[in-house]
Amino acid sequence: MYKRPLCLPDSVIERPQKHLHKVSGLESWSRKIASLCSRPIRSSLSLYRRFLNPIRKEGEALYPLSDSELYQYRQQLQLALRKGGVSDSLLVKSFALIREVSGRTLGMRHFDSQLLGGLAMFHGNIAEMQTGEGKTLTATLSAATAAMAGIPVHVVTVNDYLTARDAEEMAPVYEALGLSLGVIVHGLSPQERRDIYAKDVVYCTNKELVFDYLKDSILLAGKDHQLHRHSERLKGNQEMLDQLMLRGLHFAIVDEADSVLLDEARTPLIISGPEIDQEDQLLVYQQAMSIARSLEQITHYKVIAREHRLEYTDEGEQEVLERTDGLGPFWVGRVRCLELVHQALTALHLFDRDKHYLVDDGKIMIVDEHTGRVMSDRTWERGLHQLIEIKEDCELSKPRETLAKISFQNFFRFYHHLGGMTGTAKEVVQELWSVYALPVVFIPTNKPSARKRLGRWVLKSEDEKWKKVVQRITQLHGEGRPILVGTHSVAASELLSEKLSSADIPHQLLNAKQDEQEAEIVSQAGVSGAVTIATNMAGRGTDIKLQDDVEAAGGLHVILTELHEASRIDRQLEGRSARQGDKGSFEVILSLDDTILTQTYVNWMRLILRLPLPSFVIRALTFTLMRRAQKQLEAEHARIRAELLKADQRQREILSFTSSKI
Repeated sequence: MYKRPLCLPDSVIERPQKHLHKVSGLESWSRKIASLCSRPIRSSLSLYRRFLNPIRKEGEALYPLSDSELYQYRQQLQLALRKGGVSDSLLVKSFALIREVSGRTLGMRHFDSQLLGGLAMFHGNIAEMQTGEGKTLTATLSAATAAMAGIPVHVVTVNDYLTARDAEEMAPVYEALGLSLGVIVHGLSPQERRDIYAKDVVYCTNKELVFDYLKDSILLAGKDHQLHRHSERLKGNQEMLDQLMLRGLHFAIVDEADSVLLDEARTPLIISGPEIDQEDQLLVYQQAMSIARSLEQITHYKVIAREHRLEYTDEGEQEVLERTDGLGPFWVGRVRCLELVHQALTALHLFDRDKHYLVDDGKIMIVDEHTGRVMSDRTWERGLHQLIEIKEDCELSKPRETLAKISFQNFFRFYHHLGGMTGTAKEVVQELWSVYALPVVFIPTNKPSARKRLGRWVLKSEDEKWKKVVQRITQLHGEGRPILVGTHSVAASELLSEKLSSADIPHQLLNAKQDEQEAEIVSQAGVSGAVTIATNMAGRGTDIKLQDDVEAAGGLHVILTELHEASRIDRQLEGRSARQGDKGSFEVILSLDDTILTQTYVNWMRLILRLPLPSFVIRALTFTLMRRAQKQLEAEHARIRAELLKADQRQREILSFTSSKI
């Protein structure tokens, strides 16, 4: 049960966020022992099934009420929630009311599976609901219940497109419940953000939310405890408090929770100050790039592409130190010299055009590897952005000073109440629990899945892979089925587009360069015979509506052309087909040239391909090795996230003693 006192404005300000403190060894062990019991209890589906019958009965009583009678019911319920918090009986009434309002405004009453998902999230869990089960509608149950109790609610999504879409679709429900709804997207002014965050329910992206939090942190200069704020009010410094954008971190529902809480948590979020005019430093970046271009791979450095890093050889370190000797004061010190040239090598060999970034009108535009979208006005730190500009012959931007940074892991743990939903959580159950204390509740589907898995192919080369992909598209296009082809990068999507154009197959292309046409392209992707090539932009949250005659032809067919860094992302793409019991199919076509493979795995797979084995055995063995390589990469990323969390915690402990900004 989630209990809160009456949430007057002052009480909201007094507890802006949960404060994390360092635990002793004894306390740590006692928490671990307690967690062994609490996790299986909280994640048990039977704990939430007991609410279903009471919600249905309450809903039956609401159904014959007129709109005015339902309005009176809502007023009484809202008053009770604000006075006493959310008890089990009031939770039943609230869910029944929201379900009835949804039926009247949207023509959709929540299924039992959606009620279970809402209950799981409200009790502080991650609800794993299969793709197509209506998570957007499910979120209204917990979000609106908390908002009616006077608690500020954030519904966090992965990109601006989904944020605006979900808020627009669910707006009639919130409005009918008397709740104000706001949407935070890129490009809003500070005052517009303050006005929106003051609303009852706010839909926002994870990055916009965290950057606004960091801006408030800079303004508070580390004085984020409730006593600090109370002190500022006593001093009459209300003007400073009025400049804050967020009302605090009280109640959050995170959509695509595994992506937001884990996949995007490998890199800290950093907010920078104004540009620093340092001509000498720009010269240093040019010198570093010149030295990096003169070094020889293998002799001076090794590239470990799978781990997205490179390392010097002993000979390489010595070569760098010799070439930087006497270049000037910026090149004094062994660590600085090696770091600068290392960043230049990273820009040259680990960041690819049309994969990690685009060049648009002479500017470097970062592509979010998780969403496939351009991140406007974002830059890499520690000179990497300027070095990539030199690599691409772009005009050099000036460096910026880092003002504040935080990891997603620490940020979301500041919420008083945190819940979430996703279609892909089973692979990361332990990490979600150990980092966020979030159990995963597996929600059954409303209808049995009718998805067919048609095959897995691993070809010897990338050319053979694309020939196979074009062949399958040609065949299925002739059958009148819509086809969605998932590619790993902008460059790969454009290469396939060229091949389809050569084969006279009409198609749509969706990547970071077409983000403004996303809604239109997605709306046409379910038409009979439509062919859509897409990066990760057509993954999480994308709902492809099928034309009426498509079901008879077999539904949407999805082709995966390269394994992603996590199998969960592959499952998200698979989940675009056969939603809510519809027909659909999924196929995997890979090659030995795919970037996820190390040389070791490639050698093993080439050996297997030469063995006199039946083709189905060879396909099974090669695909198993591909998945094994993917699992190793997943483990490496989990290690990076754990190290980042520890580093972030150490930094916060240091700053807490020095009273510095975070």
